[in-house]
Amino acid sequence: MALPTEKPSFGVLDGVKVVYSAVEIAAPTAAAIMAEWGADVTWIENVWTGDSMRDTAWVKEMERRNMRSISMNPFTEEGKEALRAIVKDADIFIEAGKGPMYARKGITDEFLWEVNPKLVIVHVSGFGQWGDDAQVNSAAYDLTVAAYAGIIAQNGSADQPMNISPYLGDYINSLMIISSALAALHRVGVTGEGESIDMAMYETLLRVGTYYMMDYMNAGITYPRPGARHQNLCGIGIYECKDGYIGLCLYGVSQNKYLLETIGLGHLWGTEEYPEGTSALWLSSPKADLIQETLEEYLKTQSKYDVQRDFVDHRIAAQVVNEFPDILEAEHVQARECFIEWEKADGTPVKGLNTFPKFARNPGAFWRPMPALGEDTRDVLRRAGYSDEAIDALIESGTVKASDGD
Repeated sequence: MALPTEKPSFGVLDGVKVVYSAVEIAAPTAAAIMAEWGADVTWIENVWTGDSMRDTAWVKEMERRNMRSISMNPFTEEGKEALRAIVKDADIFIEAGKGPMYARKGITDEFLWEVNPKLVIVHVSGFGQWGDDAQVNSAAYDLTVAAYAGIIAQNGSADQPMNISPYLGDYINSLMIISSALAALHRVGVTGEGESIDMAMYETLLRVGTYYMMDYMNAGITYPRPGARHQNLCGIGIYECKDGYIGLCLYGVSQNKYLLETIGLGHLWGTEEYPEGTSALWLSSPKADLIQETLEEYLKTQSKYDVQRDFVDHRIAAQVVNEFPDILEAEHVQARECFIEWEKADGTPVKGLNTFPKFARNPGAFWRPMPALGEDTRDVLRRAGYSDEAIDALIESGTVKASDGD
């Protein structure tokens, strides 16, 4: 079916134009979220196979909705000028690659600012635009940047570190791309001067992973990998119940007292080892092993749902570990309409996430399913000022590709 080409007015980013050239998750998801918030988003794909996300079965339908696709090689001489024409009235341009790939191919910040001095340019790469050349020019995926940033070393068991799945490094960077781009756009509104952002994905993960690194840098403390538990506190982590698993976060005076009483260790409360007023049950405390073992034994005899209700009633943070069916059936999730259904371009129904967060006055929306590769090549170029004859010439030269068979 023919897809709509005029974006309706909605969302907090209505009137903001975003152009991006990237594949997979980090940068494209940032653009997708901004599109859900009302931004007008153009997706530049290569002229061969397009975005590798197209190889996925279903997630592409959510991550690439609400945007236009132009299939283009921006690195030919004609492509460079087409890119400038497309971003001349844009607010944000996002590109992703190995280090300063765009600059090496002649697309520098200054080259784009010549036609749009107010443009916010976001360069997304694993290791930044400058630094150690070998690192800057290394191939990067979310796992490898997480490994470099030391966050993988903090997860897993004593035997082996573990990745932060699924693609958490990418998705965290998506949020940093959005926040930095919109922060820069705010500044453009004040000064009238564009901004260039060097988004090194590993640095975002350094920011996420420095909670315990601060202890190492300043006191030489290295905590063990926690596995399913907390590095240094009792009662925090994933515990097994008789019918599944529950996540606990135990902290607070009344919470500690109640838990010890519930698992049969109430006699420890008010002692020299655990005086009244103890807010944290440290793993370094005298009876930590006893508390952990007794808690484990107790929970294995209990239903996870009973534990959740009981602990929550006593102000202990406790939540059953939900599987996919649990999430979809949850009354709260349904009440908040976290999932919606729409139609793919071919009319096939697809289910996926709604738009988040929930803006009260200018909510996000869905207006367009994922387009085919090059679905909007002609439309995007016409909007950029190209005549049909000029577009045909770009198609003939191989600089762009349109989905209408040309």
